[in-house]
Amino acid sequence: SVLTVACEQTEVLLFDPISSEHIKTLSEAHEDCVNNIRFLDNRLFATCSDDTTIALWDLRKLNTKVCTLHGHTSWVKNIEFDTNTRLLVTSGFDGNVIIWDTNRCTEDGCPHKKFFHTRFLMRMRLMPDCSKMLISTSSGYLLILHDLDLNKSLEVGSYPILRARRTTSSSDMTSTSSSGPQAVGSSCHCNGSDPLSEKYMSRSSQREGASPRNSLEVLTPEVPGERDRGNCITSLQLHPKGWATLLRCSSNTDDQEWTCVYEFQEGAPVRPVSPRCSLRLTHCIEEANVGRGYIKELCFSPDGRMISSPHGYGIRLLGFDTQCNELVDCLPKEAGPLQEIRSLYSHKDVVLTTKFSPTHCQIASGCLSGRVSLYQPKF
Repeated sequence: SVLTVACEQTEVLLFDPISSEHIKTLSEAHEDCVNNIRFLDNRLFATCSDDTTIALWDLRKLNTKVCTLHGHTSWVKNIEFDTNTRLLVTSGFDGNVIIWDTNRCTEDGCPHKKFFHTRFLMRMRLMPDCSKMLISTSSGYLLILHDLDLNKSLEVGSYPILRARRTTSSSDMTSTSSSGPQAVGSSCHCNGSDPLSEKYMSRSSQREGASPRNSLEVLTPEVPGERDRGNCITSLQLHPKGWATLLRCSSNTDDQEWTCVYEFQEGAPVRPVSPRCSLRLTHCIEEANVGRGYIKELCFSPDGRMISSPHGYGIRLLGFDTQCNELVDCLPKEAGPLQEIRSLYSHKDVVLTTKFSPTHCQIASGCLSGRVSLYQPKF
């Protein structure tokens, strides 16, 4: 019932998505750029900012914040929420993932703890059932915390690295470079002969392939055309049914962009020293690469059958096939192209973000100059 828009210049805009009526502008929601907004229920929402804070708001009383949360030391870029435990999870460019207990919120803030840390952190997402946490980095790595327990404090050395490898590699484990993500208390410099990694793998295999709580997997997802050049994972989304992850990747030289879908592969490792990789590239498509240096946020439709992707001065609606069938019915043996269903162009500047309505046949997009467009596509 409300469309909220995070703006570069300290503002948050609220619209009625059906009538397109402008409801309110929170002109000084933060002291710096507003980066992300997350609804906690039908009235409370959280915003995060480059001013290093998170703010909680109540739709019934927008003149003042419910509270401001302090804990990050750099730009806060991502907000997730576990509806079962009502734990707020945030991440920022300080490399920290912090958990906030909204059950014990006061005007002075919420109790919080640092849950995880890695260098070059870009985006963090929780699976719909909160069974996994995914973290992408600007150095092209994807980190997966399996069998997630947000209540467990991740102290030094408290989580093993399951494997560090390229998603389609046939080798046992691929060595990660010194520029890769560094998790607190864990070494990511693993290879097949590393006794540390063998110890962790044998410990996992002793439980018949089951991962210990909060076990860490480090992957370098395959991106078409980028085998030898490296890439930056700028945008990260999850399929609403938890079947796949959606990445927007750009080359290190910023001359190519790709949207890629990776299927989650569950099950026990094939053998202890060569575990089954959790992700497999199934679909991809090259993007327009307009507006270099800016992050383009894409999204799944509520049913997971379509992807809305910023494409130059508009958006593209992409499907796994031309009939918009479910991902599970369109899994190729080898990675195939995403199918363009429809293109929508109404902006005069580079589109940076797009979002489906969870309840209506409606899509919103926002561009660099601040224009917001609403679409009701017909097929």
